[in-house]
Amino acid sequence: MEGESAVMSSSMDTPVSPLVPEQSGGPRRAPQQNGAGFESRAAGGTDPYVRLSSLRALHGAVANLNVHRPLPDTLQAVAEGVVAGTDYQLAACHLVRPGGDLMVAAVAGTEDLRDSYLGTSAPRAAWEQMLAGAERLGSLRFIPQERGGRFLGNGVPRWTNPGITVSSDPTEWQPGDVLMVPMHTASRELLGVITVDRPRSGRRPGAWVRESMELYALHAAIALTNANLRLGMQRAMARLEREQKALRASEESFRQAFEYAPSGMAMTELYPGERIGKLLRANDALCRMLGRSATALRRFAFSDLVHPEDLQTLLDAPPGGGLAEVRLSRRDGTYIWVCLRNSVLVDTGEGPHYLLTHVEDIDERRREEEALVHRASHDSLTGLPNAAELRARLERMLPQLPHLSPLSLGGAVPSGNDRSVAVIFCDLDGFKPINDRYGHHAGDAVLVEVARRLQQAVRVGDTVARLGGDEFVVLADHVVEEEAADLAARLEQAVTAPILLEGATGVSVRVGVSFGIGWAAAGMTADQLLQTADQRMYRQKRGRARSRRG
Repeated sequence: MEGESAVMSSSMDTPVSPLVPEQSGGPRRAPQQNGAGFESRAAGGTDPYVRLSSLRALHGAVANLNVHRPLPDTLQAVAEGVVAGTDYQLAACHLVRPGGDLMVAAVAGTEDLRDSYLGTSAPRAAWEQMLAGAERLGSLRFIPQERGGRFLGNGVPRWTNPGITVSSDPTEWQPGDVLMVPMHTASRELLGVITVDRPRSGRRPGAWVRESMELYALHAAIALTNANLRLGMQRAMARLEREQKALRASEESFRQAFEYAPSGMAMTELYPGERIGKLLRANDALCRMLGRSATALRRFAFSDLVHPEDLQTLLDAPPGGGLAEVRLSRRDGTYIWVCLRNSVLVDTGEGPHYLLTHVEDIDERRREEEALVHRASHDSLTGLPNAAELRARLERMLPQLPHLSPLSLGGAVPSGNDRSVAVIFCDLDGFKPINDRYGHHAGDAVLVEVARRLQQAVRVGDTVARLGGDEFVVLADHVVEEEAADLAARLEQAVTAPILLEGATGVSVRVGVSFGIGWAAAGMTADQLLQTADQRMYRQKRGRARSRRG
């Protein structure tokens, strides 16, 4: 065993290349070995002489790069691997930053220089200038001291060696020597540069050093690429987690805003089918507004709930930013005015899918607006259409009527199957004495009662309007001469019946009425037609007065 141990110990220290070529005249002196087992040369020697421990050190440094680490730790492992597995006692990793500059990201071999060296950076252009101007040693770049002065002051960090003197031996390492080891990706993109100093052998790089540094730089580049990939994946995962968290928060925020909104909210189908605005989801406010549960509402579309007169308004509203004021039916059969505002909900994966519809209760506003419009177009005392509304209806109707000759305008009844419209002018007789005797309140009561009786006496679709004072007009569409006469008789009978005055017990009054019938035709104006009927009414009133005097 002792003999075997001696042999093994001897073989461990035996150089990998023990054969030394002979020189002429006798054997050549073997290369000198340094303590670390790295390349050393005898004076005048040229062949590499590598100990097995050197290979083991390099193998260990390379194997250590394969450990999964974060990028900063990987960079430090690269720098420390140079010191542990190659000839050099100092090493720094200059990493290419996203902006292009190279920064010292890791330093190994000296604690004194770490603080001042770590984190310093230099422009990419300065590095490219140095790499281009250096001697090529395979993939390594070497700048000897005698040529290094041209690159001083370019901003690239340099090692300082105050304790090393300049040697006259051209094979020895000089204080100003610079050895750079670029690291590239598989696509030849520069990842960074390793710079080294203070070789243990004291020599400038020879064949073995070049081979070992090239091999180490290749594995270091792979380790950095993998670390970058892991970093990118970690950042992507972190970003995805943040986005998912933000999405969950956004969804929860949307859910709360949707469910607890004070006004109605609904999600509906974007693309219309036979039923427009199929309800997919409704909040509590909308359920209360329509008197229906959320489950019940999901069986409806807005087209099912909208008032038939408002269906076209609903169809005309554009999906994105659409606005429509319509009436929706409640469970009790009544309708409520609402304002629908649409927004498109976009699914980034497949495009827009839904509409978010804001349903605002505008029932009170619309009723107030309708009341204002009604007051502007109707008599405040009787509630009948006023003179302005009567003229507006006549102006819409007159262009649709047949033309009559100028001599017969307002007087002759249209013949044949032509559409005919009669305007019956009504003027109360004996109203002023009632107003003077019993006061304006009694007069107003008489006018209100006359208006009620006129409305009851006309046909469905006819218009009763008050022009003012004690004058009323009945607008009868699609009526012939005999029907107009019968209508006037019914009106007279209704108006002349006794009227009981409220507040005056047992007191009733009577009023008479005079009529004038004018016939509408295209080419006439509303004022012309009313004037014609008014003239006929006054002729009848004067005729009655002459009859009473006679």
